[in-house]
Amino acid sequence: MKTLLLAGGLGTRLRPLTENLPKPMAPIANRPWLEHLITYLRDQGINQFVIASHHCSDVIKNYFGDGKRFGVDIEYSDETHQMGTAGAIKNAERFLKERFLVVNADIVHLPNLIPLLEFHEQSGGIATIALTEVDDPSSYGVVQLDDSSRILRFVEKPRREEAPSNLINAGLYILEPEVMRYIPAGREVSIERETFPTLIQKSKSVYGKISSGYWFDMGTPERYRKIHWDVLENRNPLPTRGNQVQPGVWLGKDTKIGSGVRFIPPVLIGDNVEVGDQSVIGPFAVIGDHCHIGSKVHFSNSILWDQSSISDNIRVNNSIMAYKTFLNESKVYDNLILNQYERVMQA
Repeated sequence: MKTLLLAGGLGTRLRPLTENLPKPMAPIANRPWLEHLITYLRDQGINQFVIASHHCSDVIKNYFGDGKRFGVDIEYSDETHQMGTAGAIKNAERFLKERFLVVNADIVHLPNLIPLLEFHEQSGGIATIALTEVDDPSSYGVVQLDDSSRILRFVEKPRREEAPSNLINAGLYILEPEVMRYIPAGREVSIERETFPTLIQKSKSVYGKISSGYWFDMGTPERYRKIHWDVLENRNPLPTRGNQVQPGVWLGKDTKIGSGVRFIPPVLIGDNVEVGDQSVIGPFAVIGDHCHIGSKVHFSNSILWDQSSISDNIRVNNSIMAYKTFLNESKVYDNLILNQYERVMQA
């Protein structure tokens, strides 16, 4: 079965981090989320992928190529303009001649595929939508099911007390090729607001199945940090690379730690990192590969991407620094989002 990964969004809520990076390529635990997703699905038997890309698509292509080094086959469906979720599916129609899986790569979702695939086979429907339960569905599209798990309707962002359920679209679909007949070509189309309601209106069998496994939308800096903290506290099963040198502290290869450095768990540090004397790292700190941390630095509740640098006597809290960024002025940085040397935005 082929899997279409929807990776063409602009990631506007994560800017400036995503101004020159597709949102699914943002690192989680020092690896791009899209790499985590592909290898996770590979380990469940999926080895053929089509990536629908638009914003900074070369970043994805240069990193994954044909997929061979990850043990999979990857093809690309390029979008010349924003096409929406269903428009991206229609644009990739030439690759998808049999039953296929669609995954919104903007969402951190680690599903157990076998129950979903078995349910779809047994239901005989044209589409199965993976669902997840949330405490407050008022920010999402909510699904109402009948007793056979057939979807009766969608309610977009209802008031909490008016929501027909707490089940929302998890951004993963199993689709039959017939779905393509109901997606107009050449324009932006939303599968949530147009295609699925159309299928239901035409009495096509659209089912919903609750998906087990971790699910979290990383759409904002706050939520992006929360995903990392879930990894560090083992609420998210994504793997962490490195050796655990003390409870809750992981260090990568060839990392040099100065004298008097204090780690306050949880902390994850990548490969080839230098940490200067008397620095305090943590709690809740993620530092990428090939980074330099000066002396007497305090770094907490923050994420530092690869090849970045923080000079001496600097405090960083509740912040995110992108690839190849640096801080060299001795001061306190709080709620900082930094990308590409000169781009600084106070959150």
